[in-house]
Amino acid sequence: MDSAASEKSIIALDGWLKSPAGIYVREWEQACLDELTANIFGYNAVQVGMPQIDALAANRMPNKWQAATRMSNLDELALAAGNKQIAVALDFAELPFASQSLDLVVMPHVLEFAAEPHQVLREVERVLIPEGQVIICGFNPASLWGVRQGVRRITRSPYLPVAGEFISMPRMKDWLKLLNLGVTRSHFGCYAPPCRSTHWLNRFAFMENAGKRWWPYLGAVYMVHAVKRVKGMTLIGPAWNKKSASASQGVPATNRK
Repeated sequence: MDSAASEKSIIALDGWLKSPAGIYVREWEQACLDELTANIFGYNAVQVGMPQIDALAANRMPNKWQAATRMSNLDELALAAGNKQIAVALDFAELPFASQSLDLVVMPHVLEFAAEPHQVLREVERVLIPEGQVIICGFNPASLWGVRQGVRRITRSPYLPVAGEFISMPRMKDWLKLLNLGVTRSHFGCYAPPCRSTHWLNRFAFMENAGKRWWPYLGAVYMVHAVKRVKGMTLIGPAWNKKSASASQGVPATNRK
């Protein structure tokens, strides 16, 4: 997928997000991201792509950005970004941030529509500080929605944007592991069948709780939460009081009373 095709696929995703299924996904992702990001602390956070949701709404970091490509409509983006600053990049494979400068990166449905998803992920690893965190949202191919999309050649009626290359959860975890991004949590949601109307999606709302209990890995959408691990880095605790330490060393432990 070249960069032009990637831009077209992102535009297709933008249109799909206005559909009943797209609104259903956005509502679930917003609620889940609010919960995940509320207690992540630091100074700098960025949301890459998909300004239709405010992935950093519940986060309290002082500096928050919305990353966009040069093809984005900046007027609409500024309205959607709210209180976030806008950072414009040539594409998401070249983020306009210094190395090891960000505490948190959130990427809703970016990798599956990127021309070079591996490079985008490497770029995220570059800009994260040690122990920085990344949250990735994606469509789950091992779901009813994924199966429905897989038979689009027969039905000639795709349910999800056609241009996306949907990445399974195990595959995503492998990509993250190669970059020393250790997965700490994962979440699945949107268990309703691939209905096209709001009425029927609401009728199957009961499947959210049932899905979490009985078939938790078959949700249409997943989130992966990972932390950047740096080999050889050790945490340093507070220095001990030298006087008390030397006093305790003067008496052997077996003779203390």
